[in-house]
Amino acid sequence: MLAGCDTPLSTLAPAGDSASAIAVLWWVMLVGATIIFVGVLGAALYPLIRRRTAAALPEKALLVGGGLVFPAVVLLALLVSALLVGDRLSPRGEPEILKIEAVAERWAWTFRYPDGRAPTRDVLHVPAGAPFEVHVTSRDVIHSFWLPRLGGKIDAIPGQVNVIRLQVAEPGVYRGQCAEFCGVGHAAMSFTLQAHDPGDIP
Repeated sequence: MLAGCDTPLSTLAPAGDSASAIAVLWWVMLVGATIIFVGVLGAALYPLIRRRTAAALPEKALLVGGGLVFPAVVLLALLVSALLVGDRLSPRGEPEILKIEAVAERWAWTFRYPDGRAPTRDVLHVPAGAPFEVHVTSRDVIHSFWLPRLGGKIDAIPGQVNVIRLQVAEPGVYRGQCAEFCGVGHAAMSFTLQAHDPGDIP
């Protein structure tokens, strides 16, 4: 089953800092959900399996401890983890960072670069090892920019620019996909990101 996690579109095969943070958050949430599930299951089974001669736990202790304190602590830990990951994905407003414009339209992506390079269609070129921002918008309907191995997804909305901060650890080719149903060509609205050594960007 775990072999299915290592695919070109798997969020559990991270290739950058942002994606690694999201993968860690996924595992943290899985552990948290498992702890809550086991705790609730144990509380439900306790009355059935305890010996009649054994002293029963006070109902107040079960309600307060199992119904309030236990889930509150676990959920608070999950909330803090999610907020920390969200902060890592947010743009920082650094003037020297590479800022790329991604324009979605049915059913393709156009990428524009700030350094005078010619725009590219369905292929995004970035340097490996350095953070960059993608400023995402749309010309027609709502799309969604998603590079599963590099970070979260962000919507491409007409008349609005949304920004996501990403980084690729090593040179390579990474698949991206529109993650918002946008019409009959949605399934084919994919793109690739090519991460190059800084001196080899075309």
